Amino acid sequence: MAAPKKGRRSPGGQGRPGRVLAFILIAMVALVGGMFASGQTTPRLGIDLAGGTSFTLEAKNQPGQPNAITTTNMNTAAGIIERRVNGLGVTESEVQTQGKKHIIVNIPKGTNAKQAREQVGTTAQLAFRPVLVAAPAGKLPEPTPSASAGTGKDKGDKSKDKDKAKDAEKDKKGKPSGTPTASAPGSSATPSGSHSQGRAVTEALKAPQAPKPPTPSPKPSGGPSNDLQKQFAALDCSTKEARSQAAKKASDHAKPGDDVVVCDKDGQEKLLLGPVAVEGRDVTDAKAALDTQRATGWQVQLKFNGSGAKKFADITGKLAAKPEPQNRFAIVLDGQAVSAPRVNGPIPGGSAEISGNFDQSSADDLANILSYGALPLSFDIVNETTVSAALGGEQLRAGLLAGAIGLALVVIYLVVYYRGLALVALASLAVSAVLTYTIMVLLGKAIGFALNLPAVCGAIVAIGITADSFIVYFERVRDEIREGRSLRPAVERGWPRARRTILVSDFVSFLAAAVLFIVTVGKVQGFAFTLGLTTLLDVVVVFFFTKPLMTLLARRKFFASGHPWSGLDPKRLGAKPPLRASRRRPSAPVDPKEA
Repeated sequence: MAAPKKGRRSPGGQGRPGRVLAFILIAMVALVGGMFASGQTTPRLGIDLAGGTSFTLEAKNQPGQPNAITTTNMNTAAGIIERRVNGLGVTESEVQTQGKKHIIVNIPKGTNAKQAREQVGTTAQLAFRPVLVAAPAGKLPEPTPSASAGTGKDKGDKSKDKDKAKDAEKDKKGKPSGTPTASAPGSSATPSGSHSQGRAVTEALKAPQAPKPPTPSPKPSGGPSNDLQKQFAALDCSTKEARSQAAKKASDHAKPGDDVVVCDKDGQEKLLLGPVAVEGRDVTDAKAALDTQRATGWQVQLKFNGSGAKKFADITGKLAAKPEPQNRFAIVLDGQAVSAPRVNGPIPGGSAEISGNFDQSSADDLANILSYGALPLSFDIVNETTVSAALGGEQLRAGLLAGAIGLALVVIYLVVYYRGLALVALASLAVSAVLTYTIMVLLGKAIGFALNLPAVCGAIVAIGITADSFIVYFERVRDEIREGRSLRPAVERGWPRARRTILVSDFVSFLAAAVLFIVTVGKVQGFAFTLGLTTLLDVVVVFFFTKPLMTLLARRKFFASGHPWSGLDPKRLGAKPPLRASRRRPSAPVDPKEA
């Protein structure tokens, strides 16, 4: 006797449907738990629902630079624009690239839209300026009468001793107190300090010996005016708001030939800078590299064009002969110093290296900033949308009402037509809803996904797509019952046919969503993203929940016996009687002649 063949287990998991159901239920519990653990239990709402302003920027090449729109350049531009928007004091703003040449800027309600429009629509201003004076970020002490004796002097001496002790303690702990160093390629410049802090404050400026604000020594002829020196002394760069105001004032009002007061990007230092020595457009290339020969760690290598190389050689030659901090130049972007390296000597040849306590991330950041200053890109605002919070709330309520009506109609249809099978469909819809909701909440926390009105429409359309998958499977099972089979064989034989149809249908829907996401920008991508996400979840639910649940229910008497309210009654379906082979052998034909 031949050994019985082992049955193959289908992807639906009819062999052990309980395990498959347990798997998807555990996954649901994990997602819901992750949602509550993240501290966010509602999806992030887009500008059209929460209220605010949305800009769509389109990148354009400048004359003579036809191939400047690249992924790297667009990502760098998005980072610069995001910093500008955040500089306005905006919270929860969204700046992201979409497609090859568009950047979407979403600014929540409560923001000055006109000011934001001016910020996102202008090109970055990058320049190299010599440092005239450097001081700690806080306000400098006001001039007071000098004391020849008494407790005041003692207190001053004690204060200076404390400052020196703190600086010594920082040096012992290994905290950087210097600046990056600019040098010619291949030179043996020793890195000193940190790019992230970007400061080189002399001991005299840390603990002023005289009761008056420090000034450059020697003061160059035609140096900063008294008003500018007072502004420098009064400036406090220790707060984000003050740094933003100083950056805006420097970028809006200062001309290339003017002296300017700026803060460094980390709020550790304030700088009084001279006129622009080299403009950002003179930089032709900047990249981060690991120095393996001298083991100085990460550095930023930059190159200049012909005119930029000459100007950079001249200014570095002059700065190298000056005392600290006038031997430094500041890299200023949009009125803020992103780095202020020290010059070791003249740097001819059009190439330079900026080294210091860089890691790969900080080196890449500075290289991108230098590159963006040389980018031949400009941006036009091609679309601007402003939505009030009240209008957004009305749209959200209308969208949810439409979804509720659509869901109610689907439920009524399932109950009337499929009766007991409607329980399977409703349970599957509930599982799909839980997975969709939790994933949207988690994506909002992880990648900033915001639920806008088109995305709500995509979720409503997905109700029909999910219900269509159930209907295809149910009809395949009912077709098998009409052929005279009992429920359990019908469930298993109908699954392969239904599976192919469901996969083809969902593939077409997902392909349409993917194409729509790629070729569109703005809010339409929210519709495409939600449609694609729910289509994928439809496959997961049908394979790992609906099919195993049907396998289990086929073993229950209510469904297996074809109860009239099960939706699988053979009589109502017009089932054929089961075919049975006759046991009698057919008689041989009789010859008429013999008869």
